Amino acid sequence: MSQTDNSDQLASSQKLEYILRHAAQTFAEKGYEGASIRDISRSSGVSLSGLYYYVKSKQEILYLIQIHTFRTIVARLQDSLRGVRDPSQRLRIFVRNHLEYFLQHPMEMKVLAHEDDALEGVYRRDVAEIKRKYYGIVVEIFEALRAERRGPALNPRIAVLSLFGMMNWIHTWHQPHRDPQAEELSNAMSEMFLHGVMSNRRPVSRQLRSGRGSVNAAARVAV
Repeated sequence: MSQTDNSDQLASSQKLEYILRHAAQTFAEKGYEGASIRDISRSSGVSLSGLYYYVKSKQEILYLIQIHTFRTIVARLQDSLRGVRDPSQRLRIFVRNHLEYFLQHPMEMKVLAHEDDALEGVYRRDVAEIKRKYYGIVVEIFEALRAERRGPALNPRIAVLSLFGMMNWIHTWHQPHRDPQAEELSNAMSEMFLHGVMSNRRPVSRQLRSGRGSVNAAARVAV
């Protein structure tokens, strides 16, 4: 492949990322159903014909936002976890990775949280598959942490989705000039989880062990 071809591919990739960034903002502001391709065109400054050069439909745009987000965050997490064995440290890395990414991409987080059911067909299946992969990585971390600490027999689904739920609504309250940034925020949330959920000082109810308790709907970003 020639240098010109590489440059063209890079430019095309950057243009698509630019479009998706503006599309995420449009969906976050208007909702997926309320937004149109024309709205995305106005927001991005890309003509309608230019948009259709990169994407076939509004459904594909939503899919690309979601699949790109999950592929990026999973790849970053896997890279950061490589060579780290301590379960507590792995948990902290996961929380930091999640919060760091979504504090930098709050519109994408809002779209993932509120438009989870809007995808259809193969788009929905593809996103569900990578979400299961992400969820599975975190369940493995939790199980290793519980085994090491001999923590309570808490249902892994309840524990992991509760952690996701704690993280996934930060777009509704986080103010960059007032609230902690990723490092301090992830430390605080990790501490709450490690010394709250993983504490073995108190008995866990049968309901939570069985998984019959309710789970914060915000966790839908993950599974």
